[in-house]
Amino acid sequence: MKNQNKSKKIFLLYSLITLGFLIFLGVMLLTTLKSRHLPSLFTKESSRAVRGSIISADGFYIATTKKLYKAVVNTHYIDPQKKELFIELFSIYSGIDSKEIKKKLGKKNGIVVLSYNIEQKQAHYLKRLAYELRRYKVFVERKNPRTGRVSLHGLSIIESGESREYPYEKLLTPIIGYPHKLEEDGYTYIRGVKGIERKFEEELQSKQDELSQGPRDVNSYIILNKDSFTKASVNGLDIKLNIPVSLQIRVEKMLDSMKEEIRAKQIIISIMNSENGKVITMASSNRFLPKSIKRSDYPSLNSGMIEYSFEPGSVIKTITFALLLDKGLVNPYDLVNGHNGRYKIGRKIITDEHKFDWLSAENVIVHSSNVGIAQLAQKLSGAEFHNGLKKFGFSQKSTPDLIYEKTGSIPHAQRLNNEIYKATCSYGYGMRANLMQVIRAYSAFNNNGRIVTPQIVNSFIDNYKKEIIIPNEEQIQVIKSSTAQRVKKILIKTVNEGTGDKAKTEGLEIGGKTGTAHIVEKGKYVNKYNTAFVGFANDKENRYTIGVAVIQPKKSQFASQTSVPVFKKAVDIMVEEGYLKPDIVE
Repeated sequence: MKNQNKSKKIFLLYSLITLGFLIFLGVMLLTTLKSRHLPSLFTKESSRAVRGSIISADGFYIATTKKLYKAVVNTHYIDPQKKELFIELFSIYSGIDSKEIKKKLGKKNGIVVLSYNIEQKQAHYLKRLAYELRRYKVFVERKNPRTGRVSLHGLSIIESGESREYPYEKLLTPIIGYPHKLEEDGYTYIRGVKGIERKFEEELQSKQDELSQGPRDVNSYIILNKDSFTKASVNGLDIKLNIPVSLQIRVEKMLDSMKEEIRAKQIIISIMNSENGKVITMASSNRFLPKSIKRSDYPSLNSGMIEYSFEPGSVIKTITFALLLDKGLVNPYDLVNGHNGRYKIGRKIITDEHKFDWLSAENVIVHSSNVGIAQLAQKLSGAEFHNGLKKFGFSQKSTPDLIYEKTGSIPHAQRLNNEIYKATCSYGYGMRANLMQVIRAYSAFNNNGRIVTPQIVNSFIDNYKKEIIIPNEEQIQVIKSSTAQRVKKILIKTVNEGTGDKAKTEGLEIGGKTGTAHIVEKGKYVNKYNTAFVGFANDKENRYTIGVAVIQPKKSQFASQTSVPVFKKAVDIMVEEGYLKPDIVE
């Protein structure tokens, strides 16, 4: 009986030991498998890459991107004894008044955004301040009563977005375009809508954000060593233009003054190197602030250079004459009957402002005779006329550097077989073109018969400041060199003796052609006009093709009193800025 009781006691003891061991194993297993809220020994930091800038030919930033940051603090972690110290230091580093900071901190407990618009330089200083504040224990650890976790949150400087800046405000608008703001995951970024900002969106866009990850120190800052990893940011490409700020500013101011003087709706001008197509000025009197566009700015958002298509008028007479001359269908000294300024073709009566009896073929251009060019144009077949206009670049894009171009239209070859359509098209009616197309066509007369493609953008610049030059477009021979030289002389004569005489500049080779055309509204010609003057200005070393268009001037309907004076003032500015050097013998 005694032995039996002893056995029971031994069994009970072993059972308790076994049960205790199993409980111990279970606790150990549970501890091992249970997820624990241990602080990570690693951390990571990231920084967004930014959109590329747009830079002038003389190195000034026309459009650039500024990073924006927000400052966030959790009031629960600020040591009450050091709250005033935090407020004063943050005020000094951020430039925000201490009363404003105190007011924000007093509104609520927990997460408080102290500022949404901190600039990059301030953000750099505030990040350093955040580190020092932790070091001096301005922030204290807190235990979560529910989870038991201990944590520490200090001052956080977080990238909140980017802002597009235009240091020269309205300069080069609408060519430069404008952006829109978009938001993704709480970050505001920029996308181009019009102009160069839109055309080169892919090149300007940021490519790769910066990322650093590795072991952290006690303040949660990354330690850069062999166990860390860094990926550099790749910003968008910078775009360098052929247009210098110094020249652009002066031309724009001149347009503003001339718009008021001749009471025009808009004036546009472009100046292009005739030999390589580099555009050194492209300006409009109607501009806007890209960052604060108003409803009244809406008509100015489109670039009149390529988005305003109009009947070019008499500037096309030069193109018609060049086609005739190139095919040997006319001699400059042939006599043409002026019919005393009134000539009937079919049911249409063609008139001249100045009445002529007889005049030479070249004087048809010099004195801008509609009657004369209408008769000469009949020598061209419809196909020859159509193909000739197309070869000169009409109805096609003028430049690859802008977007949303309205390419206009030219009559079909079959329609141009009709003598009336042939006549009206010969002096720029019944067809539509934009100013850059006309300038491109006229470059042939200043470049031995070859047209060049207007080039606004010179190069891209990458993160390593390496410049990637954009090659010039291939030049197209549209007429023989001898033809171009002859037409050039006629255009010089037009300035010296004809309708463009107000463009004369002593010591320079100036040539050009005036143009005036009625405006069509609701399918009918109305008593409103556009005027144009397109030509060239050369010295011994430089050759430039220049085009001016004046939209609806009220002072006068004649190009000689509207577009020509604008051309002349632009040439004067080019002389003063050193782009042209008159050969004047004292």
